[in-house]
Amino acid sequence: MSPPAPCLPPFAQTSCLVTAGNILAGAAAGEQKVWAREGSSAVLPCYLSPRKQGRIWKQPSDWTSVLWKRHGGSAHQEPHVVLEVEYTGLRKTALPMRPRVSVQDSALRSGNFSLRIDPVRSGDAGLYEAQVTYSTEVQSCQVELGIVTVTLSPPSPVVEGEPLLMSCNSSHRARLVETRWFHNGHPVPTAKNFYSLHRALSILQPSMSDSGSWHCQLRYSDNVVVSATHDLQILGFDGPTNPVVYAAAGSAADLPCTLSYLPSAFGINVVAAHWSHLAGGHLQDWVISQNQSSRSFPLHLPAVGPGDAGRYSCAVPVGSKTMRRDVTLAVVTVTPGIPGPISEGSHLLLICSVTHLQGHERFQWKLLSSDPTNKKGAMFTSHNLKDHRSQTGPNLDIPQVSQKDVGIWECSVYGPEGRLGAVEYGLQITGAQVSSPPTIFSGQVTFGLTVTLFFLLMVCVLALALQKRARLPASYPALEGIVAVAVPNKKDVEESQKETIQQTEC
Repeated sequence: MSPPAPCLPPFAQTSCLVTAGNILAGAAAGEQKVWAREGSSAVLPCYLSPRKQGRIWKQPSDWTSVLWKRHGGSAHQEPHVVLEVEYTGLRKTALPMRPRVSVQDSALRSGNFSLRIDPVRSGDAGLYEAQVTYSTEVQSCQVELGIVTVTLSPPSPVVEGEPLLMSCNSSHRARLVETRWFHNGHPVPTAKNFYSLHRALSILQPSMSDSGSWHCQLRYSDNVVVSATHDLQILGFDGPTNPVVYAAAGSAADLPCTLSYLPSAFGINVVAAHWSHLAGGHLQDWVISQNQSSRSFPLHLPAVGPGDAGRYSCAVPVGSKTMRRDVTLAVVTVTPGIPGPISEGSHLLLICSVTHLQGHERFQWKLLSSDPTNKKGAMFTSHNLKDHRSQTGPNLDIPQVSQKDVGIWECSVYGPEGRLGAVEYGLQITGAQVSSPPTIFSGQVTFGLTVTLFFLLMVCVLALALQKRARLPASYPALEGIVAVAVPNKKDVEESQKETIQQTEC
């Protein structure tokens, strides 16, 4: 800060405007006035002029003391002591302002008798006077302290979605001409969610985007401009306003409920959040307990199905208020067009669906593994898959199911922010082998099947023969050993005898 212009020799006085704790050049020369925002710090300047300081401090025998008094709202009121520093170093402080007022010892040795007030209260406004005694001389400084306040209604914490009124006031007595508001350095338009009133600004539905630096500027009829800055913190939820969580049927799901700030930052000890969900006409509820050092209250669902989809509500009590955040659970499922087993060569349609579509979803099908039993199978992407092995859209159409289609199919759901979720479907063909065995092994299997069939055939023939024999009439065991003998008739005997005679004659 440059050396102040002299006003009451041998002391220098400056006219200052303090905005949110920062000293700014302000009022006209010849006056000494400081503006400070309630809750910030203020410095009431009082310096020994450089010329006088050089002459006095060269004389070690000189004694120096400083006495700060406050006249109240005007110079006509009876002053009272604020702070006194005797030449011996003894300090005396008024009880109402202890320990908020101070002067620095190192600054005193350099001729700086400024009074620091931290923090400033609205009742501190008024005229202050410093009497500095050194050697046989007494000089004084007069500084008027003005207070500017920024108040919130309802008071902190400001909850997201709750109407808010910010008021800006000062102790200046002139007529107010204009009030202007700035958010993060930009003028605030009077439209939609903001309404400018006399000394105030109304925010109908504060959101997380309204957090940050707010600056009010008051202009009075005597051309005095007073301003203050307030850092607005809005207690709400992290993430989008209406989050949607996508989860595959049968998988786990975690529904988020995270506060924007730690409750302890507002002096609030939030220990639990209440979750609720209306399913099938029955209200389900959960209580998630946390300590004050955590601001996250997620709801964990171990396995979800289409019946679990819908809207879930997270309610967090904050003092006398209750904050709410709705989370939608969307369950992703795959439904085959063929009920029951799937045979090779059949026409198959796989339908990927989402229970709660938002209108921006898109779908991508791809085959992850050619063998669903091989967990370490190769991964196939949409770049190296052919034909129908990678398709876009919610439906996967396979005209004729074959061995190459057997495996794990994945349906991914995408949105503007990227991949939202995915579900897997294992495709198997009834009666078909998933993996092809070696050629030699195939011949051995064929030979074994042939031998087995021949053996079964012989067994069947033998069984039929035994069954037929069992149906014959009962036999007599005593007659089974008799041999049947044929008896020749008379004609056959005579012809035999004639043949014997002829052989004899010869």
